[in-house]
Amino acid sequence: MLMLLPLPVQAKESATRLVVIGDSLTAGYGVSKEAAFPSQLQRLLKEKGKKVEVINAGTSGSTSASALRRVKWHMRGKPKILLLALGANDGLRGLPVESTYKNLASAIDFAQGKGVKVYLAGMKIPMNYGKKYRADFEKTYQKLVREKKVGLIPFLLEGVGGEKALNLSDGIHPNEKGHLKIAQTLANFFEGEL
Repeated sequence: MLMLLPLPVQAKESATRLVVIGDSLTAGYGVSKEAAFPSQLQRLLKEKGKKVEVINAGTSGSTSASALRRVKWHMRGKPKILLLALGANDGLRGLPVESTYKNLASAIDFAQGKGVKVYLAGMKIPMNYGKKYRADFEKTYQKLVREKKVGLIPFLLEGVGGEKALNLSDGIHPNEKGHLKIAQTLANFFEGEL
């Protein structure tokens, strides 16, 4: 059962609130909250002189089916930017790509309707899921970007996925070094967007 926590106190007006809605990758499974990439992203952006508050809205095990409900909840905190980092669990469970598309599209529509700038973190799945399913899964993100006019981080785990030294022993979840690498990639991306 998904538990929603109270929203954090509203940041100073001068800070841009960026909420990251994701799964265990965002939540920081296996590492401390401070080591998870949303916390690292906030630190790196502040070091670059950006006034930003990054909210970690990761929930382990979640799929895109929870996207709209979670976006609605976090819109109460009045973020300026939403990074949707969902879909990895959809792919790992072999869920229909049409469902993933529909779920993410409805969340994007809702956030955009509130004037929030939306970015999508692309996901990929392992080779053993078959060439067609893998291709269709990845095309889902491209289709959303094209149709919904959202920004795209092509692959959230770029340079981390499949790298033994950057992942926990499960080979799926990043370790502290992996989270730092993700945060660096995102900081480079968002530096020009903030």
